[in-house]
Amino acid sequence: MVAENENITENGSIRIANEVVAVIAGLAATEVEGVAGMSGGVVGGIAEMLGKKNLAKGVKVEVGEKEAAVDLFIIVSYGIAIPEVAYEVQNNVKKAIHSMTGLDVIEVNVHIQGVQFPQEEKPEPELQPRVK
Repeated sequence: MVAENENITENGSIRIANEVVAVIAGLAATEVEGVAGMSGGVVGGIAEMLGKKNLAKGVKVEVGEKEAAVDLFIIVSYGIAIPEVAYEVQNNVKKAIHSMTGLDVIEVNVHIQGVQFPQEEKPEPELQPRVK
């Protein structure tokens, strides 16, 4: 069973599933420059990189009635200052969750799971005619 955040109003109740908070956090994290992607965990010593379709993966949330705590597992781009990226991720995630759900985010823990190196572009070989 998925735990949910529930607010009771005069018109009824509003429930926000943990999965929704996780998707908001994942999207907010990937918006930060220097974040190469979310990590699905470490498999065989290599961080598994996830695409944008799996934004809730690489995110663990605990949601109470009024507060939330978030753990993010990310991969950063090579050459970027990791502490600065982590700080920006914390701020962006906290702001996004609070503005969209009204929950107070008490902590955002950023776990750096790997570094993505730039891909070298291989020049395409020139096609030589087979016959002269």
